[in-house]
Amino acid sequence: MGKLPSFSNVYLISGLTTIGGLIQGFDVSSMSAIIGTNQYKEYFHKPNAVLQGGITASMAGGSLLGSLVSSWTSDRFGRRDSLFIACIIWLIGSTLMCAVQNVPMLIVARIINGFSVGMLTSQGPILIAEISLPHQRGRLLSLQQWMITWGIMIMYFISYGASFMGNNGVFRLPWAIQMLPAILLLFCLPLMPRSPRWLAAQDRWEEAVEVLARLHAKGNTSDPIVIAQTTEIREKIEAENKYQSTSWMELFNSRNIIRVHCGIFTHVWSQLSGTNALMYYIVYIFQMAGLSGNNTLVSASIQYIINVVMTLPALIFIDKLPRRQLFIFGALGMAVFQFTQAGIMATYGHYVPGGLPGSPTVTWKVTNPKASKALIACSYLFIATYAPTWGPLGWAYPPEIIPLYIRSKAVSLSTFFNWGCNFALTFFTPPGFQNIQWKLYCIFGTFCLLAALHVFFLFQETCGKSLEEIDDVFNNQSIWAFKAKKEPSRFVTDIEQAKEDLDAGKIDINHVEAEKSSTV
Repeated sequence: MGKLPSFSNVYLISGLTTIGGLIQGFDVSSMSAIIGTNQYKEYFHKPNAVLQGGITASMAGGSLLGSLVSSWTSDRFGRRDSLFIACIIWLIGSTLMCAVQNVPMLIVARIINGFSVGMLTSQGPILIAEISLPHQRGRLLSLQQWMITWGIMIMYFISYGASFMGNNGVFRLPWAIQMLPAILLLFCLPLMPRSPRWLAAQDRWEEAVEVLARLHAKGNTSDPIVIAQTTEIREKIEAENKYQSTSWMELFNSRNIIRVHCGIFTHVWSQLSGTNALMYYIVYIFQMAGLSGNNTLVSASIQYIINVVMTLPALIFIDKLPRRQLFIFGALGMAVFQFTQAGIMATYGHYVPGGLPGSPTVTWKVTNPKASKALIACSYLFIATYAPTWGPLGWAYPPEIIPLYIRSKAVSLSTFFNWGCNFALTFFTPPGFQNIQWKLYCIFGTFCLLAALHVFFLFQETCGKSLEEIDDVFNNQSIWAFKAKKEPSRFVTDIEQAKEDLDAGKIDINHVEAEKSSTV
């Protein structure tokens, strides 16, 4: 067996793992702040709405591919090593972006970077889910979204500062700085543990038990928590062995289709709410609200600050509040603010033929001062609703509802749909603003309402349950989530049983190798 990892604090490991989210956030705001600068427009020959949509969406296009490939690297090399590969790819793409000479080179660089982000955002949450305990899993997975918000805000202010340089450093400097978190993660990954559940699936039980002990019991392999987890994992792997398949078709088997489709639609509805599309083009939105110059950039920065601050409640309460309620109330709240923004723009705005000077994409403008302030306020309230609900839950829910033997493939597929919707929205949002203006908000609002209905009918509750228990929730109860009965977590009972068995001398964890199950 190889040398055990040096890092054993679950919060530290999760924080480092979510550097992938920080990297994703860096990309979002590096474009949103840069596309409004004269240097960017002149260097890339003033890209029109369609071309700018293509440039921005190219990263999501790369992420589509990266999320799918990561399912193979994850099953073959593990969750941790997949993150290592992704960091190398990110550094290659960022280097090309620093040296960018034209639009085609920029698109290629962003596709490469997107490939990396697709891997990071699919494998990071899986690793966190598989090393955490039920009472902390939601909080740790929410770190992914929190790091995204920090990345967005940090890079936005870096880009805003670079906008005063007066040369091509306006975009080259931010694109160079985005390499730093990947370098940090690259050096820390060898000190981080592999997923104990992945090790168990590879029949490396001794390593799996020692990782669990180091993470949750200060190295004590006889701790009841370690025994309870090991027992649950072994039972689940033995049960999954009978399926005799880990192929992609297994995702669409009748026993998995409900949970797999819920994982997919968690990402789909999160994207179709319009949040990320509007984040990419926040400068356009505030120009439509009547702002100009530095006022636009400063006002946009407030939105990013709100995003960071309002994600904090999720870190504190997400493991205490039902997932379903957060999903439903979040979707309904976002729908209200989307429709309100549409109403304000339709009532107090007017068409601008040919678009604003220097911004042909912006063909609608609100000139009434009070309406402009109301529009900006609704934009802030929308993100304040998304941040503690769909933002973190979008990353927390998919990896916890998928069974171990297909988890890598199903989460990768979910992330694929995340980036597919991201690609479509970032590509079509500029033409949408240019051609249908405020009606775009009505489309996003409608999607939010559909999301609330979907959650009510089919999204099962997972709060406080172990990953293995969640399998039973989907397997044994009605597919209709609103009919499911609330039951206490079995994990606590398993721990108590392990204590009793230890006291009675029925368990010797040091001989787990003699009892380990077959490989998956």
